[in-house]
Amino acid sequence: MQLTPEYKERLDNALERSGLRATKQREHIFSVLLEKLDHPTADEVYARARNDMPTISLATVYNCLETLSASGLIKQVNFEREPTRYCPNLTTHAHFYCKESGEIKDIELSEDIINQLKACLPEGHTAHRIDIAFDGKCGECQQ
Repeated sequence: MQLTPEYKERLDNALERSGLRATKQREHIFSVLLEKLDHPTADEVYARARNDMPTISLATVYNCLETLSASGLIKQVNFEREPTRYCPNLTTHAHFYCKESGEIKDIELSEDIINQLKACLPEGHTAHRIDIAFDGKCGECQQ
């Protein structure tokens, strides 16, 4: 998958701010994450990346994921002792993890909810990021 001009510009700008440049591998890993928004693990990203770039190594995938994360292009999502997953949705949102199926879904948070959460902070404190994670069973696994 090729990056759209919008995402290519976003990638280039974020990497440049970090003092880095875009490489074919970084572009490819970013496009793999954008192709299917299902919060894959590094191993899953590696398997998908090899479809169009068979010579890419697992170490390169890990390095690309770390670079994309450090550059603010993706978020790392962690649940207890589960492997780290990766999310390209940079809006403020929560995650729901189904412990039975392993599926992770984005939960959009309204501006009102975000403001209520920030109002809970002690006086003089500011939050730059909010991480909210739910775990349980999804509707399909409840049945």
